[in-house]
Amino acid sequence: MFENYKVFETTLAGRPLIVETGKVAQLASGSCVVRYGDTVVLCTATASDKPREGIDFFPLSVDYEEKLYAVGKIPGSFQRREGRPSEKAILASRLIDRPIRPLFPKDMRNDVSIVCTVLSVDPDCPPETTAMIGTSIALSISDIPWDGPISGVSVGLIDGEYIINPTAKQQDVSEMNITVASTSELVAMIEASANEIDNETMYNGIMAGHAANTEIVKFIEGIAAEIGKPKFSFESNEPDPEMYEAIMQFAIDKVRFALDTDDKRIRDERLIPVYNEVHEKFDAVYPDMGDKIDECLYKLQKHIVRRWLLDEGKRVDGRKLDEIRPLASEVGLLPRVHGSGLFTRGQTQVLTIATLGTSSDAQVLDGIDDEESKRYMHHYNFPSYSVGETRPSRGPGRREIGHGALAERALLPVIPSIEDFPYTIRLVSEVVSSNGSTSQGAICGSTLALMDAGVPIKAPVAGISCGLITEGDRFITMVDIQGLEDFFGDMDFKVGGTHNGITAIQMDLKIHGLTPEIIKEALDKTYKARLYILDEIILKAIPAPRAELSPYAPKMLNTKIDIDKIREVIGKGGSVIQKIQSECNCNIDIEEDGSVFISALDIGDAKRALSIVETIAKDPEIGAIYKGRVTRIMAFGAFVEIAPGKEGLVHISRLDIKRVEKVEDVVAVGDEVIVKVTEIDEQGRLNLSRRDALIEVEGLVPENNVSNTHRTPRYNNGDRRR
Repeated sequence: MFENYKVFETTLAGRPLIVETGKVAQLASGSCVVRYGDTVVLCTATASDKPREGIDFFPLSVDYEEKLYAVGKIPGSFQRREGRPSEKAILASRLIDRPIRPLFPKDMRNDVSIVCTVLSVDPDCPPETTAMIGTSIALSISDIPWDGPISGVSVGLIDGEYIINPTAKQQDVSEMNITVASTSELVAMIEASANEIDNETMYNGIMAGHAANTEIVKFIEGIAAEIGKPKFSFESNEPDPEMYEAIMQFAIDKVRFALDTDDKRIRDERLIPVYNEVHEKFDAVYPDMGDKIDECLYKLQKHIVRRWLLDEGKRVDGRKLDEIRPLASEVGLLPRVHGSGLFTRGQTQVLTIATLGTSSDAQVLDGIDDEESKRYMHHYNFPSYSVGETRPSRGPGRREIGHGALAERALLPVIPSIEDFPYTIRLVSEVVSSNGSTSQGAICGSTLALMDAGVPIKAPVAGISCGLITEGDRFITMVDIQGLEDFFGDMDFKVGGTHNGITAIQMDLKIHGLTPEIIKEALDKTYKARLYILDEIILKAIPAPRAELSPYAPKMLNTKIDIDKIREVIGKGGSVIQKIQSECNCNIDIEEDGSVFISALDIGDAKRALSIVETIAKDPEIGAIYKGRVTRIMAFGAFVEIAPGKEGLVHISRLDIKRVEKVEDVVAVGDEVIVKVTEIDEQGRLNLSRRDALIEVEGLVPENNVSNTHRTPRYNNGDRRR
């Protein structure tokens, strides 16, 4: 039945990698099922027969589909089916897209669709890199023009040793997690998160991943040689060379003048009449080819910018290759938020706001990995006004999600643990002006906002990008690229980190890949620029996290109780915990492991609630002092509740430092008093002393004539009588 069914096998990081073709999804241009351990991913590549009309870009779509059945879960949604892609699925789609896109013909306009469906997940065999390898195979054996193959692996670092595709347990202790994609000779993509790793260690990890990739590329080349289809021909979208030459001769000086400014607004204003003049002259010469004329003007701008850099070492805004645009930073801009920071680099400006919440504010995740919640979230918004355009807001797209995730990874290593700082943290980076490298501006603005909010981060983090122009074997790198250099350049190499080392990398390319020399230079340039931003801009705006939180932020305290005591703290039907929350004006969250998080606007309320919880959860000890509330008054003393369900008697002889004739002369029902536990009988009943507590805590001295002549009562049916 399956005449073309083939199976190809190799090993990757000591685990079997099995590729099946010719059995599933045979109507796609190229398809395969990749099995890596118990991880199984179906990868398909399909192209349209004809180019899409009226577009000036290559229409590639990559979809990474997480199916919860792959890990034996039923979706938690109302419909009980998978809905829109999770953020992790979108990030995986971007991870696959970035290394394969530059390998397609730039003048092709046929739609190409990549779909990776995750059918089964083995936590020790990453489905993302499995899907990347499967995509490369599906494209390589299809009839779609593509200059691959590529391969992708993840790299960990444990005890100084690089681990290819670390297992789930290894990832938990790894000092870094790098995803590296490669062609047979070049590094095509880098995505990294790290715990302040130095440049040399990071570079060696990238090279370790590249070495592993080259072996898998050979394996894929063998598959393509055996069953690959001939590539189809397509209608090129390249403008006619004669048209381009004519437009260049007419407009090159005008375009040079328009581009030669450090102000994006002026540049855009200057280009408008140039476009009008070119169309006025050439629309009649080349009728119905307005899009091709625009393509020629785009190519002309690209030619000018690249020639300036390669021939003159000149940047559009006049900066040196290693010079950063003017920088500025501010904190505390918004009075009612918990923390805010504004970071400006040239015409790129990002405002980040920090919000602190309780543990119940953590994000609940419903995905195919083991992560069920997040207490630190970073969201990134890119409104159209930031680039001077008009476009309705439709929620975050893939780019916004990707940039937010990059900033989140960069800051995660310095976020304090929940034990040290028991808050949920949300950062929102609002891009209010954009002219290049807003994701790195978001990292800097977020460091400012976190410190302004009083979050005790381990170290400040800054981010910076490095660009690239290549011509044959020649290359030039430049730090802090603006929009035009990103648009017409070959690389956007983004690095975030602290003084001590790298915390995140994301590399986007428009060429086939990078040599080791380019990677080393990019790491070196971004390191020097990062230190400058930290020392001269961020730390001068706010040298350390604020000592106190905003008055509008919840005050959090946490403790841990025995899990057997959780029921007592909650009470029947939640009666105990609700009473504590009501009396102390607080919120209390209790987790299954006994972790208790208490939040209140007033720290005194939080401390009171914490004292009550700990009193309930820990059996009272003789000599311990508590603050309690008088619940009943008898002739022989007062009953004081030190915690819900825990009550004791303060005998009249122990009610004050002076002799007491009537209990009502000293306390009334509802009064808060401090008491000391003096006795616990065999049945667990408490004798308390306000007198001893006053002497010990407040240092009061009892009157000399105080005579303890009252008899100690006996217990009778759970009550105390004289």
